[in-house]
Amino acid sequence: MTEEDIPQAVEIEKLCFSEPWTEGSYRSCFLRDGTQSWFYAAVREDCPEELLGIIGLSRMGDDGEIANVAVRPQNRRKGIARMLLEKALADGSSCLGLHDFTLEVRAGNDAAIRLYESEGFRTEGVRPRFYRDPEEDAKIMWRRKE
Repeated sequence: MTEEDIPQAVEIEKLCFSEPWTEGSYRSCFLRDGTQSWFYAAVREDCPEELLGIIGLSRMGDDGEIANVAVRPQNRRKGIARMLLEKALADGSSCLGLHDFTLEVRAGNDAAIRLYESEGFRTEGVRPRFYRDPEEDAKIMWRRKE
């Protein structure tokens, strides 16, 4: 994902999240020297300037944090989130040397939880009432290198 993709990333976030990142949030990650955040985007093969989904990966010491997993509603259930997640995890491991990965997910987002579990994530904690609109707990999931 490039800085030029930020408006589309924000558009996708607004379609998917009650508390989306702003353009300013994304731009601050892109403009930071020695960035510790990376973003990936899935695009249409016949229209590469159109983003279908996004994912973020941040370094937290030796661990990686997955964030902003979002796919346009009309493009869901096509493997896009899985492809993005696999790419972020692979790059985090092979290019950045990260061993363990964490993420937070709405406790009621069964489809996302199934995806994360299929990629080796396990629930290790809960943040009560973490999300708003609607209020909901967050599951804290980890994928740890054995």
